[in-house]
Amino acid sequence: MTSPSLAISARNLTLTLGSDAAPVEILRGIDLDVTKGEVVALLGASGSGKSSLMAVLSGLERASSGALMVAGEDFTAMDEDALAQARRGRIGIVLQAFHLLPTMTAAENVATPMELAGREGAQQRAEAELKAVGLGHRLHHYPTQLSGGEQQRVAIARAIAPRPDLIFADEPTGNLDATTGQEIIELLFARRKETGATLLMITHDRALAERCERIVTMADGVIVSDTASASAAA
Repeated sequence: MTSPSLAISARNLTLTLGSDAAPVEILRGIDLDVTKGEVVALLGASGSGKSSLMAVLSGLERASSGALMVAGEDFTAMDEDALAQARRGRIGIVLQAFHLLPTMTAAENVATPMELAGREGAQQRAEAELKAVGLGHRLHHYPTQLSGGEQQRVAIARAIAPRPDLIFADEPTGNLDATTGQEIIELLFARRKETGATLLMITHDRALAERCERIVTMADGVIVSDTASASAAA
């Protein structure tokens, strides 16, 4: 029985890709618990399995084996359609690539996922969230009319507007200059704090990881350390 205080509970998760003749082990037995409201950094070299683990934990990829409870749902028992349904409203995802729909305005990019999930007042919520991230003057602009930093603000608004239990961020400043990236990080932390969501963030920046409460480090598809950050211990 999973504790109700846990946002994520993973036991012996594996992910194997490739063919039966030439399988490639990406995740090799992951055990991880994340408490509701916790802010966790996921560190590791390129190819360590960070993004693959986030894809499995967020329901974008199905684990090959193991047990996984996310936001009270048994992800290992679900097919792809059920995982997509389970993500709606419960999980917000911010990626390095902004993944905005080019034919939709900023407001439409934020509102459309909520409308597809059957949320009432999606347009009003979208506009309010865009104003909260400093884009009240860009509601009706298309992605090509926005800077990289503005596009990532839209992506953050889209992730947070449904008030998800969990936010996953995979190198959210990777395509931004240092100054803009710092602004985006401050915004992401502020919006997470205001909503009380759990945040799991992939980063290669040790200083940024230290701002989280906990640092989980991966290598070769396994977790090699899991410690409280210096800021959490202070």
